[in-house]
Amino acid sequence: MNRSRDEREHQAAAAAARYDETSEQRQEVERQQEAGVSFPDSPEALAVRAARLLDRQAVPAAMVMEAVRAEPLAPSAAFERILGVSKELQAWSFLPRGARAARSIARISARENGRELPIGTGFLVSPVLLMTNHHVLPDADAARHCFVEFDAQVTVDNTPQPPTRLEFDPDGFFTADKRLDFALVAVAPGPGEKPPGEAFGWHRLSTQMGKLVIGEPVNIIGHPMGRLKEIAVRDNALQVRLDDFIHYRTDTEPGNSGSPVFNDQWEVIALHHSGVPRTDEQGRTLRPDGRVWQPGDGDDTIDWVSNEGVRISSVLKHVASLPLPPGQRELLAGMGPESGLGGPLAAVGAAGAVAGPVPATTDAVAGPAALSAPVGRSSVEAVAPRATGLRARDSAFGGRRHLVFLHGRAQQGKDPNALRRQWAAGLNQGLVRDGLPTVDPADIWFPFYGDRLVQAIGMHESVALDTEAPTAGTPESPTTRTVYEEIIGEASAKWYIPPETQQADERLNMDPTVGAVWRRLGWLAARSELDAWTISLVFRDVAAYLDDQRIREEVLGCVLETVPDEGEMVLVSHSLGTVVGMDLLTRLSPGVEVVHLTTVGSPLGMNSVYRRLLSGGPKTPERVADWLNAWCPTDAVAIGCPLADDWADGPTDLAVVNARDRAHSITEYLAHDEVARSIGSHLVG
Repeated sequence: MNRSRDEREHQAAAAAARYDETSEQRQEVERQQEAGVSFPDSPEALAVRAARLLDRQAVPAAMVMEAVRAEPLAPSAAFERILGVSKELQAWSFLPRGARAARSIARISARENGRELPIGTGFLVSPVLLMTNHHVLPDADAARHCFVEFDAQVTVDNTPQPPTRLEFDPDGFFTADKRLDFALVAVAPGPGEKPPGEAFGWHRLSTQMGKLVIGEPVNIIGHPMGRLKEIAVRDNALQVRLDDFIHYRTDTEPGNSGSPVFNDQWEVIALHHSGVPRTDEQGRTLRPDGRVWQPGDGDDTIDWVSNEGVRISSVLKHVASLPLPPGQRELLAGMGPESGLGGPLAAVGAAGAVAGPVPATTDAVAGPAALSAPVGRSSVEAVAPRATGLRARDSAFGGRRHLVFLHGRAQQGKDPNALRRQWAAGLNQGLVRDGLPTVDPADIWFPFYGDRLVQAIGMHESVALDTEAPTAGTPESPTTRTVYEEIIGEASAKWYIPPETQQADERLNMDPTVGAVWRRLGWLAARSELDAWTISLVFRDVAAYLDDQRIREEVLGCVLETVPDEGEMVLVSHSLGTVVGMDLLTRLSPGVEVVHLTTVGSPLGMNSVYRRLLSGGPKTPERVADWLNAWCPTDAVAIGCPLADDWADGPTDLAVVNARDRAHSITEYLAHDEVARSIGSHLVG
């Protein structure tokens, strides 16, 4: 216990020194707050934080739209509006989610001379691993003499709840670091031999940026002074952010050591490890009455002026650097993909993560077929020729109206009829919600250019792409690569990528140009629900289509084989299909009198894309009578949306909220009743 007390005092002294060193930074924050600036942080930090809130659906999309669209706003002002909505209004789920977060937080006690003494707090970060402070559990031997209690709290009736006591298993896993003041230790299974995380839940830690900005509140749950579980909610704020630590104001006491520090979305942002004591010029700790504190006075007599936590991202980066045997590395992988500990393609550095493998989705931008047959000569041989598309029944919608679906990339090798049914199923969900008649897949025109696109690109690529290489997805053609890099650069700039450094390239052992592209892709992946490989493939195919006239003509020729040549067209396009569709509108038969256009998940908002269209820029073709553009804020392909800012005579923009793992999904877009209404209303006249 004496060792623990000495180390706690050492950590408090170090925290006080860091607090004094940042006094000018803190005074500037306070000055800005007094001047009315709610979040005195950098524009880049505000941008990343606002995007994470939107990405995670942490603020109501309708309320955000109302806050930022009422008047013209600079980006930084819009971000502050979004953060203001998040800070002031909490959904009803705030409290039950907090209760769920609290279940994985436990009291740590030591056995000493026949007594059991509470010494700190810990929380589960995987099914079997618990995190606390180094000064609580300095080594594996200390852990062997301690135990952990979950549910050490009162019930809703304010009566004590029987806790569940478990033992530590430091032989299974233990690591700690004194400077960052953390310890990570395995917890032995409970009754029924189940991992503790199965019973109490666990917190999925993240290296990603955007979890908190200066001025936002923090929440802490722990066991102060060894008491039953207590919570300090929202009456506090982040003051200063350092490389490895943060300072914040909130009520904590000894025993809160090892508590998780949360944002309002109950994401862990820091590991609480020390209060910051007021000190004199000699660095001595002071009491509230100004006298010098003495060790015998007790921690409750210290004049605490702030609190310090260790940034979770710093802890995760340190753990990722440890040389551990495979079995322990496997335990770390259980902390989840955002921890950066789950495999070789996990997050690398703060400037942008190289994301993991593409999930096997069915109608997202890249599916299993895209990975099993990478574009190149091998992919040309792998994709068998098939019909170019499906015509609609002649009697559909009175014979004069025609519904046309135009798909995006990564459809090679798929059955056009199955794809048409899939699109129709999504649309019919939205039509039913809006009270409109559903459509029969047989009444839909479905041009299919998936195989033709792959073959056209493969004819002009010299070698097959290596999906394991850092350069995977990069076009072979120098001119196409230039367009590709321009698109990636513009997309990442629109999402405010932090300044790039040469050191990042050296850490990744990459050529600077390649490193820059992959940092930007990693940034887009971290900001969206798509991974870097998927985003790379989407923009690669867009670049190939826009750069190579032979590829463009192959695709347009294929599409023109299966579109109506007269009447009224209701054209619905997705992803790369929105680019192809915009060119298609310049090639339609004169017999097509009017077009009702719907675009979803579109990259048409980027200058690097729209200035290369056949129309020569953001110019809506004359035959387009009306245009709805639907986009999801977490869809990295729709990064340039809303379009109205660039297409002055163009679309009505509609922001929708898609499921987190289906941000770019065509069926997800079509199932929104507003999108379905725009399509279905034209079909019924």
